[in-house]
Amino acid sequence: MIETDDIDGLNKLYKSAKNKDAYHALRKRLQDNLLLFLSQRIFENGHSDSYDALRLLVVGRFLLENDVVKVGFKCLDKAERLAEHLEQFNLLNELLLLKIQYAHLKGAENFEALTARFLQNQLDMQREAKLNIAYAFLRQELQEIHLKGKVVNLTALMLTTIRKYKISEKDLMTYKSIYQILFIANEYAAIQQNYELIERYINRTNQFIEGRSYKKESHLFYHISILYFLANFHLRRKDFGRSGSYLAEMMDLMVADNRYHTLFYLRHQLLSALNLFFTDFAEDAIALLQQSLSGAKHASKPEDIEDLRICLTMFLALCNDRGSLKQLTLLTRTDAWYEKKMGMLWTIRKNLMEILVQAQFSNIELAMSRLNSFRRRYKKYLLKTSEERVLVYLRLVEKYLQKPDVVFESIYQKSVLNQLDKKENDDIFTLSFIAWLIARWEKKTACKVVLSLVQHR
Repeated sequence: MIETDDIDGLNKLYKSAKNKDAYHALRKRLQDNLLLFLSQRIFENGHSDSYDALRLLVVGRFLLENDVVKVGFKCLDKAERLAEHLEQFNLLNELLLLKIQYAHLKGAENFEALTARFLQNQLDMQREAKLNIAYAFLRQELQEIHLKGKVVNLTALMLTTIRKYKISEKDLMTYKSIYQILFIANEYAAIQQNYELIERYINRTNQFIEGRSYKKESHLFYHISILYFLANFHLRRKDFGRSGSYLAEMMDLMVADNRYHTLFYLRHQLLSALNLFFTDFAEDAIALLQQSLSGAKHASKPEDIEDLRICLTMFLALCNDRGSLKQLTLLTRTDAWYEKKMGMLWTIRKNLMEILVQAQFSNIELAMSRLNSFRRRYKKYLLKTSEERVLVYLRLVEKYLQKPDVVFESIYQKSVLNQLDKKENDDIFTLSFIAWLIARWEKKTACKVVLSLVQHR
């Protein structure tokens, strides 16, 4: 009942208002017990250094409170070394405050040294807080761009934010801050479908990575994420060789820690498959995605699985394989879910692809129905975000659906080929959509057409 939020079921089970109160009291108790259970399980099963440091802090405090001073300080010393290595400034703050609180006991550290470390850690905490606030602000702005079509110059926005929160250049030269900047830049470039816009951030990232010979284990998540963004950037710029080299480097780091291998594996496979497909290894790319989906673990993020599924659908459709119809039926979530979790651009592409796949295999009425639904749902958004080119493309598809032989008319072909002259249509995914129309009159698979377009641009 809680899982489904079934109000009618609740009314059948409890007739009076008093019994409804009893239900909600039980519901609250269950929730509290589940939270307690989860917290205990996390501590029992958590094997990361941060959990170890937290355990040592709890034990150290308990020992000091019960006059087991020597062992208590030993626990805190070990916890501090771990927290310092992990750059866990909030945890360090707790540890140092506890040490200062018991600095009067025999065996405690020098008070002046303790307070000096505490004050330095306060500065580190403030620096990290400013970076996190700036990152949160930029993420919020990104949502405005993404969902409401707000027009923004990314470089100007970044500089304004950095000045607003008084962030120095040195503050930006950490794995975490580079990751945060690249995350924003990558999302912005994806929305604009123009990865040239973020080239300066990529160049700075390359300089940062090359200048770090010693790599801390605590930075592993950020380091792997940065390599993923770099691989994606070069893929979208059609530099498949460099993209592949970053993916190889990424895998080397992933196998070093099983947690990160699980977390990043599907994303790594997605980019690997895209690199294979756009370098004329379509069969290998399809096999890789099928293998990845069949082996996807229960713990895998739904978003990663949906990404693989839509990519496999695209590959099969471009190769004129009817298996793409089956894959479409497995993309079962609502448009609202896709818009929220995957973004507007992803959802628009998914809906456009559905129209094309149905048309490709002669389901013309269904394709026309999907086209009309698409126009009703997204026309206003596309006009607001100055994406009229999508509506122009939709009209070309509509003409084909109404009269398939129109693709052999020179005026129609010229209208399609004109789409290739627009710089914003240079993205590999946009080229795939245009290639689908060109393939109608060239009597080739769209895969062969898009590979030809990618190679000559």
